Amino acid sequence: MSWTDERVELLKKMWGEGQSASQIAKELGGVTRNAVIGKVHRLGLSNRATTTTANSASKTEAKAKAAPKAPPKAAKSDPEPKVEMETKPAIVATTPARRQIIPAGQPLPPQPSANEISPEALARVNEVEKKAKKISLLELTERTCKWPVGDPATEDFWFCGLPTQSGKPYCEAHVGVAFQPMSTRRDRRR
Repeated sequence: MSWTDERVELLKKMWGEGQSASQIAKELGGVTRNAVIGKVHRLGLSNRATTTTANSASKTEAKAKAAPKAPPKAAKSDPEPKVEMETKPAIVATTPARRQIIPAGQPLPPQPSANEISPEALARVNEVEKKAKKISLLELTERTCKWPVGDPATEDFWFCGLPTQSGKPYCEAHVGVAFQPMSTRRDRRR
């Protein structure tokens, strides 16, 4: 199945009218709901506002059909003006905020990291790095801290070199930064 200009226009029209992806897929034929959703995202149509005005309009029509106050011809031929004359204010449905979809090739906006280091741990690491042995890659052993410091492409790059914590590749301060309890990481993501 290919997305012809006609099919894309019909998709845009139906999406703008508030039709669901399933309804659009059924109308287009030969596509799945997921294909419609994918095309909507690629076209940048995904941020439609959802309101209950469509729902209240359909409810008003249902009430009019159930207990018609006007002749049936007027109710069928002109349901929209009755919705507009309704004195109740339109209620906007509260939906959770959606993540912004960024087109391919665009830079991502800065995101809060789940791996942020606490100020206390950072201060401890800075103090330890002042006392570090500042060794090269060739000087590393099983008993030296392998925490890298600086840019490996420069001559100022070095490894901590302090004694490691038992069973770990780093010294005590760097273990505190590198290995965090699961609950702490989960809490930071929230």
